[in-house]
Amino acid sequence: GMLNKVLVTIVVVLAVAAVGDAALPQRMEKTQCVPSWRAGSQSRVLKLRGGAPPVHAAGVVPRIIIAGAPASGKGTQCEFIVQKFGVVHISTGDALRDQVKAGTELGKKAKGFMDSGALVPDDLIIGIVKDRLAAPDCQSKGWLLDGFPRTGAQADALTQAGIHANKFILLNVPDDILVERCVGRRSDPVTGKIYHLKF
Repeated sequence: GMLNKVLVTIVVVLAVAAVGDAALPQRMEKTQCVPSWRAGSQSRVLKLRGGAPPVHAAGVVPRIIIAGAPASGKGTQCEFIVQKFGVVHISTGDALRDQVKAGTELGKKAKGFMDSGALVPDDLIIGIVKDRLAAPDCQSKGWLLDGFPRTGAQADALTQAGIHANKFILLNVPDDILVERCVGRRSDPVTGKIYHLKF
């Protein structure tokens, strides 16, 4: 399958210095690896493993930010992380659409920009993300933030709001593989599921 053919390095960085290795969920295993396209380099790798239901370190729920270029495999990795650790997956696009659908004040403001084809301003995006992260399911299960923050201003706003990730995942894929994955991508017109002509 696609995952067997594409090399993806998942780099885990402790975003909060106070959170040590003991805070890693028990189903995460840290190892050292040398990616084939970067001989001599080493990185910490997050391995998702099957088996028991998600178990989190005492008193710590996962608060994860995932980043990567288009076609790096974020969607696939997010599905695995949600399945294994039970966190709430939050993408800014979905959060925006949910607010618009619910007719909230933030949603109404965002809808004006979306309908005109303009980018939704940082302050609205930040408000929508903060609102979603404060929801009870995110507080109890933890969260996986996908595609946010994208700018320094967004990152600063999260910090100022007291929102801190305890894990950061970077999908580091070589440019030539990203190009190959992009040009072969297709979307099923019925299900909307993304697939690849080659993988």
